[in-house]
Amino acid sequence: MNIDAGCTVTRTTMHGGRREGVEMLEVDNGRLRLALLPQRGMGIWKAWLGDVELGWHSPVHGPVHPAYVSLHDPSGEGWLEGFDELLCRCGLVSNGAPDFDAQGRLLHPLHGRIANLPAEHVDIDRDPETGRIAICGVVYETRFHHQKLRLRSTLSTRPDEAGFDVHDEVTNLSAEAASVQMLYHYNLGTPLLGAGASVVAPIRELVPRDERAAAGIQQWHCYGPPCAGFAEQVYFADLFADAGGGTLALLKNAESNFAASVRFNQRQLPCFVIWKNTVDLCDGYVTGIEPSTNFPNPRSFEADHGRVVSLAPGQSVSFDLRFDFHEDAGRIRAVESEIESLRSGRLPFVHPNPRLDWCARA
Repeated sequence: MNIDAGCTVTRTTMHGGRREGVEMLEVDNGRLRLALLPQRGMGIWKAWLGDVELGWHSPVHGPVHPAYVSLHDPSGEGWLEGFDELLCRCGLVSNGAPDFDAQGRLLHPLHGRIANLPAEHVDIDRDPETGRIAICGVVYETRFHHQKLRLRSTLSTRPDEAGFDVHDEVTNLSAEAASVQMLYHYNLGTPLLGAGASVVAPIRELVPRDERAAAGIQQWHCYGPPCAGFAEQVYFADLFADAGGGTLALLKNAESNFAASVRFNQRQLPCFVIWKNTVDLCDGYVTGIEPSTNFPNPRSFEADHGRVVSLAPGQSVSFDLRFDFHEDAGRIRAVESEIESLRSGRLPFVHPNPRLDWCARA
């Protein structure tokens, strides 16, 4: 449907293999195109800035219909069978590593269920004054005798801008208290990611997740070329923010003339994760810059450390994020200056070794 001059929303049903039946909404604001997937928790499969494709090349070859994702595979890692989006949510009950009970039974699968649950009540709206396009979808994560959670997600963009906004509201529909976790898995590969690319963020404190990450602690912020057999490295961070809680992070290429940024509020999303997975291109060369309510450890571990969002009956919590792509070196320098202002000359405290007892300021 035509929304405004130069702006369209096109609905497509995909066919073939594990894509069969996947519905995609292509949002085109005249400069940026977004492939929105209502059936995959309102995730974003890919984006195109002009002719440049943004996202990454996963060996999964999606988008995969949730019917083909074995979330409750005994390994707890079935979620990976559908993972190839630019942006996907992890949650709502859990968002981290698989969680098992004392008998080895799976309690919570990797990254939760929300990215493989379909939206309903998908609506498209336009502001006639600004031309802003907004697509809202509702996703329920409910189970009888268990959680009753609702995600109301809104993606919006304006004509001819190189970015988009996400506003999410999670509501506890139960008459009993509930707890929530949310992580925004924002994934970028080539052409942005490459040898010499780097993360720029106002790091207050940073910790390697494990010994593998500790081995690369001196290069936590920079990336090498694709490397067959590379074992992922993950870093947990606490960021500086402004008086209102606003903060941001930037991934830029080696030439500092192409970048992507994410802005969010630390009061909503107090934790930040850097995921480095610089394997060979055919295996999924990618990095994630990931705002979160917690760190992606097993849910029971995070709950023991107080990193869950508690919701009273009927209570809601909101998350607001802004994603931008930058093709101009001057604009990238301006974003870096903004990050430097948040640092105010303060150097990050980088732990050389994993710290299981470490807890970000929240």
